Amino acid sequence: MMCWPFFADQQTNCRYTCNEWEVGMEIENNVKRDEVEKLVRELMEGENGKKMKNKAMEWKKLAEKASSPGGSSSLNLDKLVNVLLSRN
Repeated sequence: MMCWPFFADQQTNCRYTCNEWEVGMEIENNVKRDEVEKLVRELMEGENGKKMKNKAMEWKKLAEKASSPGGSSSLNLDKLVNVLLSRN
């Protein structure tokens, strides 16, 4: 993911995407066509892009595990539904 934070929550989203989750690169404030091209090429063909793709695949596996039957997200959704249904 290419991030170019401008306002509101974009700075936070960029920080997590680039630094914490390691699946993105930030575009500097001085945006020029050749700089964007260089970042796109790095994401698509470069070593950093390969690392980010591998990291994204790790996140994908974790999300699939959490959302599968018996996974943490699935169980939490079931709990929420049961709480809401018990209020009626």
